[in-house]
Amino acid sequence: MISAFAIFSRLFKGIRRAFHLSYFQGLLVLCLLTLISGTIFYSTQENLSVVDALYFCITTLSTVGHPTFAPVTTLGKIFTMAYITIGCGLFLTLIATLSYVLIKQPEE
Repeated sequence: MISAFAIFSRLFKGIRRAFHLSYFQGLLVLCLLTLISGTIFYSTQENLSVVDALYFCITTLSTVGHPTFAPVTTLGKIFTMAYITIGCGLFLTLIATLSYVLIKQPEE
């Protein structure tokens, strides 16, 4: 239990340090906008509930993938191709930046 607390404490300190980087803030905003736009699109175009659409967006951007859902409409397929290409790049850059801050920055 103590080790889990130490890990989460270090993670939150790293996130706080990362917020001092202007490009991290921009990446975070772009990732949130990507999640919001994807959730709105999939809930309206593919008739998913908001929770299911958000779940699909997060699993897609984190490269885990959703085992049971695939877009049905042509517009949904085209949007998904662009969403994966743009969103994965943004999300992975955000994670890489956070990892860099956690590994390279000295402890406070």
